[in-house]
Amino acid sequence: MLESHKEIIKHRAVVADDWSVLRLAVADLETGVVAEAPDTVVVPEGKVIVPLTVWQAQRAVLAARSDIGVWLAPDERAEALKDDLDKFAVVAIDFPKFTDGRGYSTAFNVRMRLNYQGELRAIGDVLRDQLFQMQRCGFDAFATRQDRNIHDALKGLTDFSEVYQASVDIKAPLFRRHERDVRIDSTDVGYGI
Repeated sequence: MLESHKEIIKHRAVVADDWSVLRLAVADLETGVVAEAPDTVVVPEGKVIVPLTVWQAQRAVLAARSDIGVWLAPDERAEALKDDLDKFAVVAIDFPKFTDGRGYSTAFNVRMRLNYQGELRAIGDVLRDQLFQMQRCGFDAFATRQDRNIHDALKGLTDFSEVYQASVDIKAPLFRRHERDVRIDSTDVGYGI
């Protein structure tokens, strides 16, 4: 099943999206839907972001295409892509639920450990409240939930004016970025503790 967004947030702006996300159908006895297998699913022409399992099963065929991206599920490791990252214009990380934060660590690893410089996109249950921290972890594109206002979500990237911790976007913690004129009073009871 292909999912498409008319617009996404990319580089802090709302832009048209020309990529589709391929999701494998899961078997459902009530509706009669049959599960799709990664090795037999048909990947349509055009810009498509495929699941890691499809990439691994059909790598020989898909590697020849320049219009393929890949997405990682929360339980998949970024290291599985380390030899192929240069083949993808887009790497997406899925957030199946708002409360599942594993994608933040995956994004950090893709940017910092694997040194991926292309588009890193958050997909799935992506909401305004998450965007600021997602960008700190290395995301530069966000396919927000379609039932929410994307222009309102864009404001989430500027919710905070300062950050304490180091991350992908700011390499030094706050205490290392500011000079202070601190004099130590040696008569202080707590001096030297």
